[in-house]
Amino acid sequence: RSEMEPLAPMRLYTLSKRHFVLVFVVFFICFGLTVFVGIEGPRVIETLPANYSLNSSKKLKTVIPSNPLSTYNQQLWLTCVVELEPSEETSIQTSFTMTVKVDGVSQDGTTTYIHNKVHNRTRTLTCAGKCAEIIVAHLGYLNYTQYRVTVGFEHLNQPIKDMNFTWKTYNPAFSRLEIWFHFVFVVLTFIVICLFVHSLRKFSMRDWGIEQKWMSV
Repeated sequence: RSEMEPLAPMRLYTLSKRHFVLVFVVFFICFGLTVFVGIEGPRVIETLPANYSLNSSKKLKTVIPSNPLSTYNQQLWLTCVVELEPSEETSIQTSFTMTVKVDGVSQDGTTTYIHNKVHNRTRTLTCAGKCAEIIVAHLGYLNYTQYRVTVGFEHLNQPIKDMNFTWKTYNPAFSRLEIWFHFVFVVLTFIVICLFVHSLRKFSMRDWGIEQKWMSV
């Protein structure tokens, strides 16, 4: 190849001022669209109160069933906020033992014990007017349509008024929106790649610049 033979021209170097401004306008329109969807779209996390009942004042224990779930829920959290009886102490910090057992319920109603053992964790209850939220369990992926969590509180020597358990999952509407966003941008990326490769067909591959070769890869 002759040294004077030009490389395949890059579109960036041949843009006029009008096209250059148009590229930035399209970019900011797309960016503004994502911000608008993020503000006006569905909430990311869905929060639902859990149904439960406590038994035994010395060894608090409860079984908490989740609502029906789907793969769109992605993940599952169970949190707890302890309400103490009114006390003269303004702040309390105490340690206790929490036992957690997780059962998965299939669509046919059968129950499967997910873990081989009951998890024992030492947690710290911190209260300053209002007690801090405690994460009881977190499942990073959902293989069952429902879960039952058995929670036990041992050595919690504080006058308890109530325990507020809450389920948290990804909002299915947000998951669907996320999937559609991924699908649309994958299709757009594929179209752009096809147009880019098609524009280089009239040039020999040895005339491609290093940027064009890496873009093709």
